[in-house]
Amino acid sequence: MQDNEKLQIEVGHKQVFLIYPIDHMLEVLKEGRYYDLVKLKHLRGRKLNAHVMRKGRVWKGDTLVVRWLPIIFKDGVDPAVIKKNSGLFVGTMASTKLNKSAVKRNRMRRRCKEALRKAVIDRNENDAVQLLLCPRSRSLTCDFSDIQSDVERFLSTL
Repeated sequence: MQDNEKLQIEVGHKQVFLIYPIDHMLEVLKEGRYYDLVKLKHLRGRKLNAHVMRKGRVWKGDTLVVRWLPIIFKDGVDPAVIKKNSGLFVGTMASTKLNKSAVKRNRMRRRCKEALRKAVIDRNENDAVQLLLCPRSRSLTCDFSDIQSDVERFLSTL
């Protein structure tokens, strides 16, 4: 298989294409580079984001502002539901007030989200938290290590 080919697998009557070949995934797992395969859960929906904006706690750093709200489960909830809904649900928000260029706003979002993703890999806690990341203008030009240190400081408060 060539490097640029996609792997095609048939599942039932559907054809599924894997972006990464299985050889690559096995190589990543053997080398212990699990961070290449970790994904964050998405905080989706206008109403859910607005709820986190209104009711969430605020943590302010040099490169980003995080609004967060813990997910509280009622007594007697099925453990499968708790397992499915545990983890960090992450959304981002960057208004045009931050920067007029959508490309720059998206870069700020991606840098903050990637710093969070890399920091979460090292943690083994199963917190059920909704996060709304709001990058600051400094996150566009600063070193990536500055954003990572901000994220680490935030995660230590959880």
